Amino acid sequence: MEALLDDQVDAMFQALADRTRRDIVRRIMDEELSVSELADSYEMSFAGVQKHVAVLERAGLVSKRRVGRVQIAHVEMGAIRAVTSMLNELEDMWRARVQRIDDLLASDEVDGR
Repeated sequence: MEALLDDQVDAMFQALADRTRRDIVRRIMDEELSVSELADSYEMSFAGVQKHVAVLERAGLVSKRRVGRVQIAHVEMGAIRAVTSMLNELEDMWRARVQRIDDLLASDEVDGR
C-alpha cells in the first residue's frame, strides 16, 4: 500500500471527526445512496448534508457519480482500508509498548523489587 501523505491523512481524520460524516460513511457502506436520500435521514437542510458529503469527498473517503439528475454517493474502500491500516499500525505500536511495560514489571516482581 502506498504511504499516504500527511495532508491526506489529516483530511481523512478531520472528515471522520464529525459524527454526521461518520454516519454518512456507515450508511453508504451498506448501500449507495443519493445525496437526497441521505438528506432525508438527517434533521438538516439538503445543503448541509451536501456540504458534509463534499468534505468526505475532498478527503477521498467518498465519491459521487451522476445518474441523470441524481448524485449517488459511494464509499472509496481503498481510503477506508488505508485509514484502518494506519489505525491498526498505531494499535500494534501501543500494544507493544504496553507489553514491554508489563514485561518490565513482571521481571521486577521476579527479582523481588
